[in-house]
Amino acid sequence: MLRLIVAVIFIYAGWAKFSFWSAAPAGIPAVMVIIFKLLLIVEPLGGVALIAGYLTRWAAAGLTIIMVGAILIMQFMMQTGFATPQGVGWNFPLAVLGCCIVLMVFGAGDWSADMMRKKA
Repeated sequence: MLRLIVAVIFIYAGWAKFSFWSAAPAGIPAVMVIIFKLLLIVEPLGGVALIAGYLTRWAAAGLTIIMVGAILIMQFMMQTGFATPQGVGWNFPLAVLGCCIVLMVFGAGDWSADMMRKKA
């Protein structure tokens, strides 16, 4: 179940960045646009890998790096606190980071392509 929840989060996050592919909003640095374009590809791929349970530990490791980056950007570049009155903080990325670490440590579980490969 954890794989599916985290997968949906990352697939949606990648889909939400789709507008950056054609034109970036004004005021966003070019480096950030390149990072968003990379994330547009990587986040949904990681989500699909989690849904299938294929190379789950590697996918979770990559998604962990993304979440650490998200927390660092929110904390140090955007000066966002853990939680704010508006509700936007780095508390949600921290929770997703924890889920990714659990998947990285414990793997996909019995109902996964990883387990089928192990049995074959």
